[in-house]
Amino acid sequence: MKLTIDEALTRGGTGLFQWRLLCIFGLVWAADAMQVIAVGFAWPSIATTFGLDRVTALNIGTVFFLGMFVGAFAFGRLADRVGRKWVLIATVAMDAVFGLASVMAGDFTLLLVLRFLTGVAVGGTLPVDYAMMAEFLPPRSRGRWLVWLEGFWAVGTIVVALTAWAAASMGAEAPWRWIFFVAALPALIGFGLRFWVPESPMYLVRKGRQAEARTVINRILHINGASPLPPDAHLQAAHVPSGVATSIFSEPLRRSTIGVMAVWFLVSLSYYGVFIWVPGQLASEGFGFVRGYGFLVILALAQIPGYALAAWGVEALGRRPTLAGFLLLSAAGCFLFTMASGTAMVATALILMSFALLGTWGALYAFTPELYPTHLRGTGMGTASAVARLGGILAPSLLAVVFTRSFTLAIGIFALLLVLAAAALMLIRTETRDRAIG
Repeated sequence: MKLTIDEALTRGGTGLFQWRLLCIFGLVWAADAMQVIAVGFAWPSIATTFGLDRVTALNIGTVFFLGMFVGAFAFGRLADRVGRKWVLIATVAMDAVFGLASVMAGDFTLLLVLRFLTGVAVGGTLPVDYAMMAEFLPPRSRGRWLVWLEGFWAVGTIVVALTAWAAASMGAEAPWRWIFFVAALPALIGFGLRFWVPESPMYLVRKGRQAEARTVINRILHINGASPLPPDAHLQAAHVPSGVATSIFSEPLRRSTIGVMAVWFLVSLSYYGVFIWVPGQLASEGFGFVRGYGFLVILALAQIPGYALAAWGVEALGRRPTLAGFLLLSAAGCFLFTMASGTAMVATALILMSFALLGTWGALYAFTPELYPTHLRGTGMGTASAVARLGGILAPSLLAVVFTRSFTLAIGIFALLLVLAAAALMLIRTETRDRAIG
């Protein structure tokens, strides 16, 4: 009796095993969000501590995203070769160690080195985390659960905003040390929990490790209260079309890869451009009552309904239309900001931007891993994440000149980039809702 991994997972449905997995992966996902978002909240106090101008202080963002680029590119490929589990354990350990070490940095050069190494760890965790979670979910609920995992990004963002608010309220001498300390704690906890997560059964089958794959599947079925596999069951991967075996740029995948990479880059450039500059801008100058850490917490809370709508949309409407809708809604929020004539309109535009941009990420993360077969999923997600980090690298540096000239002009540029991302999405003709992944 032959069964694909997707068919075997469908026997157990989504139960206690997946909920445990969501909590463990979600904790580290929130930790990664905290490390990324910390850049936007930390750079003003870093500039004060080390006597730097703000463009120089923002180099912590540039080196962090450079590290994420290296980590995503290297660890995504490594996960396809040696397995998901141990790559994730290693990257989470690096996240905790270098994140905590950043708190102790006594000079700016050392801080840059430590933030680069933390970025390598976070860059390696993000794509492998998502690829692995996708491989433990049955097709009919995969999109919704992946968006729920992405929703932990909002949790991390809220915690960082509250930490920055508390540090500023108490008059902390160096608020950035508080922010980096709190950002490293979830990874420290998540490191131990990662040992509970088994290796991906899809990866094991691809490597010919049939007995180990059966053990993992039976463990999932047992925890979810389902019957074990029949003794004669032979697990196999779903059929992979010819020509896909060697590269994400081979003919059957090339068009989708180019399209999805373009979307990742343009969304990343816009998202990081907004959320690296907006926290410092609102905490200091602001726009009337849209000022201070209190409104930044409101912006973070606005992300949660964005994820909720994306979780509904990817299953009810499909991945592509949901992603396209959020891209255009994000562009509309940016455009509204450029037209805002009063404080209330500015606040509305910023809340819409936060809501829609995070819904965009939720749909994009649900869509991307399903475009690739198991033996290329880590590579595909790693490459997408690396391309996104290019946007993160460029956001603090190239856009610095634009932001210093006109905050409104910069947001207008993001509106254009998001419309281009929606256009790039048209290159992808595949809809992956309810589709098995092999």
